Amino acid sequence: MVLEGEGKMVSATEECVGPMRLTQEPIQVLLVFAKEDGQSDAFWWACDRAGFRCNIARTPESAVECFLDKNHEIVVIDGRHSQYFEAEAVCRLVRATKPSEHTVLLAIVPQTPLDQEEPSVRPLLCAGFSRRYEENISVSACYNELLQIEHGEVRCQFKLRACNSVFTALDHCQEAVEITSEDHVIQYVNPAFEHMMGYHKGELIGKELTELPKSDKNRADLLDTINTCIKKGKEWQGIYYARRKSGDSIQQHVKITPVIGQGGKIRHFVSIKRPHSDNNKQVHKINRDGDHSQLESHSLRHRDRRKESVDARSISSRSSDAPSLQNRRYSSVARIHSMTIEAPITKVINIINAAQESSPVSVADALDRVLEILRTTELYSPQLASKEDDPHTNDLVGGLMSDGLRSLSGNEYVFSKSTLPNMSQLAIPVTLNDIPPAIAEMLDDEDQWHFNILELEAATCMRPLTYLGLKIFARFSVCEFLSCSEATLRCWLQVIEANYHASNSYHNSTHAADVLHATAYFLRKEKVKGSLDQLDEVAALIAATVHDVDHPGRTNSFLCNAGSELAILYNDTAVLESHHAALAFQLTVRDIKSNIFKNIDRTQFRTLRQAIIDMVLATEMTRHFEHVNKFANSINKPMAAIEESSSNSEGSDNEGPASIRNSPENRLLIKRMMIKCADVANPCRPLELCIEWAGRISEEYFSQTDEEKREALPVVMPVFDRNTCSIPKSQISFIDYFITDMFDAWDAFASLPGLMEHLSENYKYWKGLDDMKCKSLRPPSPP
Repeated sequence: MVLEGEGKMVSATEECVGPMRLTQEPIQVLLVFAKEDGQSDAFWWACDRAGFRCNIARTPESAVECFLDKNHEIVVIDGRHSQYFEAEAVCRLVRATKPSEHTVLLAIVPQTPLDQEEPSVRPLLCAGFSRRYEENISVSACYNELLQIEHGEVRCQFKLRACNSVFTALDHCQEAVEITSEDHVIQYVNPAFEHMMGYHKGELIGKELTELPKSDKNRADLLDTINTCIKKGKEWQGIYYARRKSGDSIQQHVKITPVIGQGGKIRHFVSIKRPHSDNNKQVHKINRDGDHSQLESHSLRHRDRRKESVDARSISSRSSDAPSLQNRRYSSVARIHSMTIEAPITKVINIINAAQESSPVSVADALDRVLEILRTTELYSPQLASKEDDPHTNDLVGGLMSDGLRSLSGNEYVFSKSTLPNMSQLAIPVTLNDIPPAIAEMLDDEDQWHFNILELEAATCMRPLTYLGLKIFARFSVCEFLSCSEATLRCWLQVIEANYHASNSYHNSTHAADVLHATAYFLRKEKVKGSLDQLDEVAALIAATVHDVDHPGRTNSFLCNAGSELAILYNDTAVLESHHAALAFQLTVRDIKSNIFKNIDRTQFRTLRQAIIDMVLATEMTRHFEHVNKFANSINKPMAAIEESSSNSEGSDNEGPASIRNSPENRLLIKRMMIKCADVANPCRPLELCIEWAGRISEEYFSQTDEEKREALPVVMPVFDRNTCSIPKSQISFIDYFITDMFDAWDAFASLPGLMEHLSENYKYWKGLDDMKCKSLRPPSPP
């Protein structure tokens, strides 16, 4: 006998499995109870509360029949009364059916007396049960158990079932697909692979690639070339010969893609292969003006097979013989035909490939090296060489320009979540007219570069961002642009400042206020102001205000090495910067009292939001050189060339430089450069401010090193050990490596002679201390 309940009307839910969007119907539960009692009733009502569809079966036979009809996701079997049926036997009957592969089976067992040891779950597991549940007739307990199963095993099984559709697609794919482990052990091949290579999958699965028949003696060189690329997590594609089971060779176009799994490690490699057709056709095309194309085609094919690869990465044409040159030219044509995306960089590569066709061997070699560089993704990032004589620079590069070592330790650093402030708990905001006279007098100098943000910090009791923000935002008419009241702006500034950590020695709201001040100072410069519109200005001021909100006082490398929640959330990529940008908008829109965007239209909000996010992300140091070099090459150099030519001709105007500055792409570069310079402008401040900031950042790095040692984490900046560190050396390295070139480029654009003078004087100060072998912030006091 089978009883069926209607349950609540619950609509289907959507679940994403990778890029797949799936629809999950309400979960179906089968209760197998020989007789009705409090426990069966509890599960019945728990299913009703959860919105699950429920059936009850009284006998093993009816249970199997109902299960085959409905394919339940959860089967609950009563194992308390063996006189009716054996729960293990019923479980085996269900498990014997094919649909049970993805079903969760729950055993109801009697409560264990307090004076007895809990029985082993091994018999239940051997019978096929997934979980056990001790008798408890509380509906809430049953409901919680069902929810845990739904959010655990059921969802996992649902996603696994979705994989069947993916493998079905692979089985019917016309291209050969091969999946291997990270150790190159074959785990899957599709029928197209079997057909192309002549093997049965049973001959391949479980074997390493090196166990397969070797093409020729140069195979090891080719595999080394491929492994060097894919083990870095990069995709490799090219053309080479492989030997089929029958012994003949087939030329293949191969694409190998690493699959990143848990912990950021490579877990699989997916290879997609297809026969590289039109061999003779391409060679005939290349040699259409010759008299011996068939002979050259045969010679080329033989040469390719011997070499095993005609891809640029595995060919080295070092001789000047004609067949070798033709080999290279055929390689170029093959690469052109394999490119499908017509991005600008692809067009450049295609032009170079075409130029290789008529080039001497020496030129073709040079062009191949150019192509290797162009195929990298970080064209503006320098290849950082190790400086064995400068550990301070090495540590700064490793600590600020990397996302961690990826090999996480067992210690997990959980990012401390500061409680979001309740608006009613915030101090009553003041208006500009109500600011205390001493603070108002300080703020009168906020448009000067020598403005002392540390004095404002002391006068405002560690709340400089709210006061300075009110003054600067009013000067730039931000409230008028956003159509929001000054009260809303005050609330917003207080919310943002409350989410900076006052316990951080450096990354606190004073640093944010300092960056806001520098940004406002830059925005007043003629060329900057003439290049940006008001939306850009407002975005820059907001980005400066929020750019480090909720900073934990630790670097991205630290968070990644510690396996923090934020590093996991943002996939070890721009962790803090992504968090700052996301949290800023969460804090802003969560309360209408502080939502400064509530009155602007959707289009304007999206444009403003995108500009703010882009500027906050630009403060991440891993792309430092990319931003600086793009700015110098796209703005400084073209403007200098135009201005130089204009100075040599009469009647010239500024129309040329203005058009360069005002293009959308270059306005983006200007905003990025502006906030980057504002973020690290400490070495360009007056000396006393420069010294104070150097001490604060050093203390924060010392604290990180202390924690890394205490928690047995990798020490990403070993020189920042409070017992041995030379602060002057660290400042010299930072200025040499990061600051000088960036501010030279920014000064060439914005004209900042005062800042550059401070930078020069401060550098001399640190050099003087270093020459004295002094490791502290200031020279020793005279005896």
